[in-house]
Formats: sequence, structure tokens, C-alpha cells
Amino acid sequence: MTVSKKIVLLCVLVLSLKTFSQGIVTDRPDQTESSITVGKNDFQIESGVLYQKSDHSNSFFGPSTLLRYGFTNGVELRFVSQYESTKVGLEGGDISYSGFNDLEFGAKIQLLKKETINTEIAFLSHVIIPTAKENLTSNRVGVVNKLSISHSISDKIGLGYNIGYDYVGKQSWLTYSAALGIQLSNSLGFYVEPYGEWGESNNFESNFDVGFTYLVNDNFQLDTSYGVGLNNDMQYLSVGFSWRIQHFLVKKR
Repeated sequence: MTVSKKIVLLCVLVLSLKTFSQGIVTDRPDQTESSITVGKNDFQIESGVLYQKSDHSNSFFGPSTLLRYGFTNGVELRFVSQYESTKVGLEGGDISYSGFNDLEFGAKIQLLKKETINTEIAFLSHVIIPTAKENLTSNRVGVVNKLSISHSISDKIGLGYNIGYDYVGKQSWLTYSAALGIQLSNSLGFYVEPYGEWGESNNFESNFDVGFTYLVNDNFQLDTSYGVGLNNDMQYLSVGFSWRIQHFLVKKR
């Protein structure tokens, strides 16, 4: 299936759905983390599956799950877990491995949010714990850091971008992403996004993805996305959901 046919398929899948009102704000399916934290005492599950094909390997990720909990207004706690199954083609024979990747624990802190300013800023940081088995772990503690900035261009168009610095063991790299989101209806959203990274050895990786979100109700959202490498041989296709549970663990009177 060609790239154009895959994009058309995504459009058909999402446009066949109904419309509802605006609600939940998520960090998936794009690579750009939002500059908004979940509400105090709210619990949010963001999960999905992804198939990725590159030059010498095929990988299936799923479930890939992000858990977010609103600790206070403007501060959320985060947990990331991901299962991976990969097959690598080598001259001496194929190698396959599967299992859970290293776990991540972290937080997102909102630094700027004012009704009179159309710019929001948040800082996100995760600690990577080497819990996975061989071939799926770096065997070293690492950190993922991102500064997330967003601007409201109009009532239906928004721009968000991230600048990040990751460090695992003795290796580090810079990351970037910029997502332009368009609200097509009360429930249907669309985005386009360039993203990539720059490593210590001056290796620059550039990618591009597009995706749709569909709001089932104020607390539940479906999504689908497709990405491709611009200077590398990579393609991926992903589907997923996000579910917000408001006032989690708070007793109702």
C-alpha cells in the first residue's frame, strides 16, 4: 500500500464517525507533548498499538501506555509502559525478541497558563529505569526532558512544539517536534508534524507524521496516525485511545 493510499484510509476511518463536543486533551497520537496538565485528582489513560517498518527490522509496539494523574492543579504524575516485539533481518539469519521496554516515571509541570495570553508552557521530565531484559534495555538509568510550548492561532487552529534533551548512560541527544493542529468539527481533529533528533555524533534524524483524533465524548477519544522517515527508511501506523476518569479516588458525597 502506498503512502497516499494509507493517508486516504486514515481519513475514511475517522470521517465515518459522528461528532460531539470538545473535551479531553491528550499527549497522543502525535510526538509533541501538550502544554496542558490533567486536572487535579483526574486520572487519564492513553494507550495504543503501533506497527513500524524500517530498513532491516519490523516492530510491533503494544500496548504502549501512558498513565497521567493530576497531583495538583498544574502538576501531573506520569508512568510509561510499552511492550515491544521486533524482528531484525541479518545476513547470518533473523533475530527476534519481545518483552516490555524499560519503565519510565515522571511528571509534567505547567509553567505558564493565563487567559489573557494565548501561549502556554510546561516542562516534562521522565526517569528511565532499566527494568527490561536483554535487547530491550540500555542497562543504564536515563532521563527524558522536554519543554512544551503551545500557541492558539485561532478558535480552530493551534501550534505546539517541543524542545528536548535526553540522556541515557553516556549518550545524549536533542529532540524536536512541532505539531499544527486543526479542529475540523466539534469532535474531529487533524494534525501534521515534523519531528526528529540530533545525536552527539552529528547524526540528524528527520521524520514526518499526520493523524486524526475523534472525540467520542468529553472523556474518551480515539486516534490514528501515520509517520514516515524523511532522511531514513522508516514507516509506522498507529491506532489508540485516551480515557479520562475525573475526580479519581475522590469520594462522592
